[in-house]
Amino acid sequence: MFSFFMTKAQNAAPQNVIAVLEKAGKNKIELEKVIQQYNKNKADSLKLKAAYFLISNMDIHYSADYYWADRTGKRIPYNEMDYPDFVTAVKAFDEIKLKYEGVKPVPVIYKDIDTIKADFLIKNIENAFEVWKRPQAKNTSFSDFCNYILPYRVGSEPLQDWRAIYKEKFKWIQDSVKGENTEVALQYFANDFRSWFINTWDQEQRKEPLPHLGPIQLLNRKKGNCDDIGDLMTYMLRSQGYAASVESVPFWATSTGTHFFNSTYSSEGKLIPFDVSTANVKIDNFSREPSKVIRFTYARQPDVLASIIPKEQIPPGFMRSENYRDVTSNYWQTSSLETPLFIPKIKQSVAYVCVFNGLKWRATWWGKIKENKVKFDNLCKGAVFLPAYYIDDKIIPAGYPVASGYQHQLTLKPDLINTRNVTIEEQDKYLKFRLDKKYTLYYWNNNWISMGEQTATAETKSLVFEKVPKNALLLLVSDYSQGKERPFIITDNQERIWF
Repeated sequence: MFSFFMTKAQNAAPQNVIAVLEKAGKNKIELEKVIQQYNKNKADSLKLKAAYFLISNMDIHYSADYYWADRTGKRIPYNEMDYPDFVTAVKAFDEIKLKYEGVKPVPVIYKDIDTIKADFLIKNIENAFEVWKRPQAKNTSFSDFCNYILPYRVGSEPLQDWRAIYKEKFKWIQDSVKGENTEVALQYFANDFRSWFINTWDQEQRKEPLPHLGPIQLLNRKKGNCDDIGDLMTYMLRSQGYAASVESVPFWATSTGTHFFNSTYSSEGKLIPFDVSTANVKIDNFSREPSKVIRFTYARQPDVLASIIPKEQIPPGFMRSENYRDVTSNYWQTSSLETPLFIPKIKQSVAYVCVFNGLKWRATWWGKIKENKVKFDNLCKGAVFLPAYYIDDKIIPAGYPVASGYQHQLTLKPDLINTRNVTIEEQDKYLKFRLDKKYTLYYWNNNWISMGEQTATAETKSLVFEKVPKNALLLLVSDYSQGKERPFIITDNQERIWF
């Protein structure tokens, strides 16, 4: 009898839901239970649509987790979540390491469509709808509710039943901000966060293969990097009825590193970017150029690169996923960049645009190739970009760098015929020469080519390099480099412009 009703319910479901149900294999019956639950009552029609939304996008989501094994590969009976707090869990693990030889983490992937149970999904939906009734969510559309309050996960974290725990732990916010606007609420969230969570950015790295901590792990460990903080704040806000998302700068375009932060909406529907690890909390503007700003959603998005070409042909990173939006223009001045390409030995359909970050060119966006040209849309102004191919797991230059300024763009093809002497002077906060340290100047011509090395003395305030090609992208690297050097150009009037 149950199977008969499920067939009727499934036939009434949207085609994209049916397609995911067919992929779910043995777990299909669990997802069908959710549909049946909300098919019973017409009053649950919106909850049924929410269930359809979650299921129709479920096939792109997974948990990246791990377990511990001994030297022979045999699984060790240990689970961090079995202990009341992280300190106790670490102590127990130290004892296990004494008992077993060669303890090592073994990464595993669990697909949501294979593992999610009906009770988990139904509880998630019920809790999400309950907080959607609260005043702070009164102007949140059903579409925004589905993407930024309803989802049971944020990234690829291990699945954990977090909603009821977070709703109870942070319920105080309802009394504290009664009648206040969202910006005031964010300050309360930030003050609470700082009282118990440690920001480990630039202090320590997780050693286990766990890209995202689970929501309960975040509460237990009480520490993490900026990506963990972004996840934590998303859980906290969503548990109280605030639409929230994780935003990411995949790579800074004029500095090193990456960044994660959050966004929410005011009661009037205005976007509020925020970072609780900073003094101001609300982000009014960045201090440097972002290569891109990406907002992660639960739903797959149209026209993402991973829906066009196989993921193996895409550089590792966010572009391999299907659930993100490019929101760069919300944060920075942007423009398009169109440039000719070198013809590759192997035919390519797309090219990538890279920024220089950590002494490497990092792919940060893409464009379709047409007649040996490519156009990259919505790039930040004020940075230098390198078009590239991704072939055999390598970034390969596909054209000359382009400096995309705030007024115009300049293609940096080095003039190997017309050269000049270049004087590089000290610059406060950017460059101070150190006694007996060596400095090498490079110019870019499909790779970094050395123009020689010089050693600073006690009197050195400037270095002069001879016969440097005009119109070249330059880079000065010291022998004590920490990978933070920035490329620059020298204009015709000898002005040095850093990127």
